[in-house]
Amino acid sequence: MIDWKTVDTVLLDMDGTLLDLRFDNHFWQEVLPAAYGRRRGVDLESARRHVSAEMRRVEGTLRWYCLDYWSALLDMDLLAMKRELRSGIAYRPGAEQFLRRLRDTGKRAVLVTNAHPDVLALKRDRVRLDRYLDACHTSHRFGASKETGKFWSAFREIEPFEPARAILVDDSLPVLASAREWGLERVYGVRRPDSCRPPVSSGRFPLLGDLSRIFPGG
Repeated sequence: MIDWKTVDTVLLDMDGTLLDLRFDNHFWQEVLPAAYGRRRGVDLESARRHVSAEMRRVEGTLRWYCLDYWSALLDMDLLAMKRELRSGIAYRPGAEQFLRRLRDTGKRAVLVTNAHPDVLALKRDRVRLDRYLDACHTSHRFGASKETGKFWSAFREIEPFEPARAILVDDSLPVLASAREWGLERVYGVRRPDSCRPPVSSGRFPLLGDLSRIFPGG
């Protein structure tokens, strides 16, 4: 599927691509609403509806990913809550093996995530991502989410890759669409971002499964 001889730079998302999205889905859809409900004295379903409505209101924007925004809005220390659950942070099947092989090829491996810098630091330390990557970038540094062309233009000023010799792997279909519209032709989604949920489908983008199998002979 991928002609690795024509690839110099591999751009990789974090949550749902390298790391199992199970951790984030569990936190945002179960742990946070339950904690918010207890704090406000409302039942779980009411708390879920409130949190979901707030999330829909800012979906696709940088606020959606901003831990500071959510902590202030809900009056809760979300980073502390995530730290308590950090044992659940884990690689997707085959992702760590893929990173090892990628490192051995000498190609530039770059993490590009929408995650808040504090969350990036927490997860990076938990699974030791740094040992496999040449650089880590969060969209918060650029003031725009990966769903926007503004992000990709600003990102390339810091990470001067050649679009024709780069690929992007990201579980977010809106991010893939934005990157392709900006000029990244080779973009790949993820078939199963959350190991506890059914595979996703897309007729627009190729979807990858076990990342360790996408190298020749993998």
